[in-house]
Amino acid sequence: MATNTSRLSPRQLAHPEVLWLTFFGVGFLRPAPGTWGSVAALGVWWWGLSHLSMLMQAVLVMVYSVFSWWVCARYLQRSGLHDEPQIVADEVAGLWLALLFVPVAWWSALLTFGLFRTFDIVKPSLIGWVDRNTKGGLGVMADDLLAGLAAGALVAIVALSV
Repeated sequence: MATNTSRLSPRQLAHPEVLWLTFFGVGFLRPAPGTWGSVAALGVWWWGLSHLSMLMQAVLVMVYSVFSWWVCARYLQRSGLHDEPQIVADEVAGLWLALLFVPVAWWSALLTFGLFRTFDIVKPSLIGWVDRNTKGGLGVMADDLLAGLAAGALVAIVALSV
């Protein structure tokens, strides 16, 4: 069994940056914090964001992503940490970006979730290159945003053909 060597802990949730980057503590759930972060993002989208217009969702995703990038960059620089598993703001941003492109239906939401997690874990092609070659806050966020674009585009294509 792998041990947790991260210096991030739930005791740090009093720090606004940690609270934000762990999506209000969801990133501390085990196992697979990225999957838990994506589950939470899907729930927030389904019950809170999916009824908004595509434009409003796009603005929220953009603001959330840029703010998360900024918070992440500052936090990583000050703490000396890297892309810690507990940081799940990137999964939230990536999944919300993916969901922009798909119809609001249970099947498309679940398919998008599954494809997003697969792309985020496997990191094929450009997603993997960005993950390996981009550092800091941008590096944390960029591969998940690309995974979201890929998942959203694929599900949108599927949705158009059914």
